[in-house]
Amino acid sequence: MEHDDLRALTAAYALDGLDPDEERALEEHVRHCAECRADLASFRETAVALATDVEPVPPPPHLREQILQTVRAERFAAAACAAAVGLGVWAVSLSHRLDARPQAVQLVGAQGRLVVTPSGEGTLVVSGLRPAPTGKTYEAWVIRGGQATPAGTFHGGSGRTAVALTAPIPDGAVVGVTLERAPGASQPSQAPLFTSQPV
Repeated sequence: MEHDDLRALTAAYALDGLDPDEERALEEHVRHCAECRADLASFRETAVALATDVEPVPPPPHLREQILQTVRAERFAAAACAAAVGLGVWAVSLSHRLDARPQAVQLVGAQGRLVVTPSGEGTLVVSGLRPAPTGKTYEAWVIRGGQATPAGTFHGGSGRTAVALTAPIPDGAVVGVTLERAPGASQPSQAPLFTSQPV
């Protein structure tokens, strides 16, 4: 294919609209073409915005009490997190989801979404999260097989917060968020405040 033909495919690629042969041809091309790589990055940003630019749905009334009970039970939260991660890995291994298309998954315990591109890059979008207290920061973690990898820090706020995650998100992983001492930690000091569904 010619350069212009491949460049015309970047928007469709960002929206998962190509057949496998076109995907392979474009992926090979963008490795060597900065112009098409920039176009693809721009289209991915637009795709993320499209996936996340929806009106938040108010949580059910009982959710607040459930979250508060979870916070009060911090001693048991670590075991629950490990069980949730194990269950997530087990569910993924059973489903054998080989589909590598970008996807948006809901968060458990918060309002927002996690958007993951085919290459494993992720953006976490959270709504209505209170600002982190003085001396603290929210820290995102990519969790897989019981191992947590730091993926970025943010301060939160009353509006919508979008965080470009700094760690890749492999299939079967979840993204969790904890409240840590600023500027962040190398390992979580507590159970996640909320997590994504498995990717």
